[in-house]
Amino acid sequence: MTRATQVSVGLIVVFVIGLGTALWLNTPDDRSTSSPGAGVDGASSVLVRPDSHRLSSVPDGKVTFVEFLDFECEACGAAFPSIERLRAQYGDRVSFVVRYFPIPSHFNAQRAARAVESAARQGRFEQMYKKMYETQTQWGEQRTPKDELFRSFATELGLDLARYDRDYNDPATAARIQADVDDGKTLGVQGTPTFFVNGKQLTPNSYDDLTRALDDALA
Repeated sequence: MTRATQVSVGLIVVFVIGLGTALWLNTPDDRSTSSPGAGVDGASSVLVRPDSHRLSSVPDGKVTFVEFLDFECEACGAAFPSIERLRAQYGDRVSFVVRYFPIPSHFNAQRAARAVESAARQGRFEQMYKKMYETQTQWGEQRTPKDELFRSFATELGLDLARYDRDYNDPATAARIQADVDDGKTLGVQGTPTFFVNGKQLTPNSYDDLTRALDDALA
């Protein structure tokens, strides 16, 4: 397949898998009180916080792409190459923001987010973010803790391990992740990945849908 075809197929997989995730989140015990996209118009300050992680930041701030993600989510992993392609294509014109949204049924999702956040505290957010997706098949969909594997990633990235361990186990790290989850629920996020462009929630079925949304926002 051509690269464009691979990306399109990947996005189809994203939303087939993502549908199952959304349905799980809509169980009575964990249902958001918001419908998809609810509250977005009045919640721009919730969509991107001052401490939100940015993969790129454009000074004019005209267009911002936000993704709520779960590092163990197969759909997020399938979308990752498409997001990297978008960054390569639009990174000098669009700010790309990442928000955590680990799903409770994914055994290691919150641990993975803690590892990424711990790396972020040492200026290595993007490196650990990529590492999680590049290795997802090694640790995803397993019911055993992967703390030591994630710590080995920290070693590979050259992090201060004593500091990493403190941050990984710090309740403030978990609270930082939960703050993203709370914002996502306020915005009506019900599954992962969920994308926003300038505050508008997208429902793309192909890579072209994503580029069209960015092109329209840039026009």
